[in-house]
Amino acid sequence: MDTNFLMHTRLFRGIREQEAAHLIECLGGQEQSFEKGEVIFHAGSPITRIGLVLSGSVNMVVPLYWGASRIFGHMAAGEIFGENYAAVPGKELVGDIVAAQSSRILFLDLRKVYTVCSHGCPFHHRLIENLLQISAQKNLQLAERMLHTSSRTIRDRVLSYLSAQSREHGLAHFTIPFDRQQLADYLGVERSALSAELGKMKKEGLISFRKNEFRLMQQPDDAV
Repeated sequence: MDTNFLMHTRLFRGIREQEAAHLIECLGGQEQSFEKGEVIFHAGSPITRIGLVLSGSVNMVVPLYWGASRIFGHMAAGEIFGENYAAVPGKELVGDIVAAQSSRILFLDLRKVYTVCSHGCPFHHRLIENLLQISAQKNLQLAERMLHTSSRTIRDRVLSYLSAQSREHGLAHFTIPFDRQQLADYLGVERSALSAELGKMKKEGLISFRKNEFRLMQQPDDAV
């Protein structure tokens, strides 16, 4: 276990390396590897553990009745998933948690996170504070995604998302965490329609891109 890596994650912020090793043991920490496309947690099942992505990344994929699916969330290395469902006993996942690439996951028993140990360790309290902050941040990200997908046209959805990515990176040139299909799922549009719109925007000189690397070239007149 690379405890030095943990020190740079939001979940273990403010916790020393020696304390982190103790916490992992206290919380029944288990490390497991997954191949790209492998399901980590299945939709419809209740969970009691949260996952911390040590390497790779994972998506929450919500299946639709007709066989299609939508990406509801993306968690990169250093981020956690499953905390909201694990916090509600018996609550079933609405989507699959799937490895977006080869990934290593550290699982922690959330029931033990919320049960403060008899010693009242200050770093245990700090972990709970970090968990609450992460949950609040995710709520803000969910609200941002709703903003991106509220627009009626594909172009407006793309503009909204790329503008937000540019602000987050502080640059007009950046890399997004999705491939083309994943971006289409995230924005709630068809991949072919998305590719066509991106091609038009590139031809018009609004953007340039190569795979998941984008550059914003100019400000559109009707930018969101």
